[in-house]
Amino acid sequence: MSEPLLKLSGVHTHIEQYHILHGVDLVVPRGELTVLLGRNGAGKSTTLRTIMGLWRASAGSVQFDGRELAGMETPDIARQGIAYIPENMGIFAQLTVQEHLQLACRSGKPDAARLDWIFGIFPALERFWHQPAGTLSGGQKQMVAIARAIIEPRRLILVDEPTKGLAPAIIDHLAEAFVQLKASATTILLVEQNFGFVARLGDSVAVMDGGVIVHSGRMADLAADQDLQTRLLGLSLAAHQ
Repeated sequence: MSEPLLKLSGVHTHIEQYHILHGVDLVVPRGELTVLLGRNGAGKSTTLRTIMGLWRASAGSVQFDGRELAGMETPDIARQGIAYIPENMGIFAQLTVQEHLQLACRSGKPDAARLDWIFGIFPALERFWHQPAGTLSGGQKQMVAIARAIIEPRRLILVDEPTKGLAPAIIDHLAEAFVQLKASATTILLVEQNFGFVARLGDSVAVMDGGVIVHSGRMADLAADQDLQTRLLGLSLAAHQ
């Protein structure tokens, strides 16, 4: 296993009076795609939002390449080279595809070679370049959200349930996009409930239940072990396989 790029140790998160994360220990190896599995309400999205500083950890450590993120403001965390794609995608209906990607560039103008690479992953975006994002399908909006996250090189991408509500053909296309991202040595932490999707993509895996990590290991081992899937994913994901 590679050295961790991201490491959470004993992370607790409270949202108002609710105690959501109860001491999360999570390692995301550098250059790998790590999958975070778990049922609805297990704390997966809260984990991503805590990493990004959108929710503040009430205890514990969030270290990114040896630097403590807990307590930092979200814009400062993003400047470390971390991008976040929320479950709702965060698309602005009136902005065009071009405007979404321009806003994500610190220079205000995408690098031409980088943009060609993104069009190679998502050819539809070139066709819809001047089209308001609100007119796109759910799968096309997800492409915009991912493209916006990678329009500049990122060291870590946090992705929250990208396949939710998408047709199987679009999910297959997203899988190929993640394969290409992995080939570019981008580190990815992917929250999902679609086990079939992540079983072919993940390098490492963690399973969350009740605000804690209840299993961590290699995805290949989990994918090959039906008994382990039943024991772990029966808590959370058996209905989604």
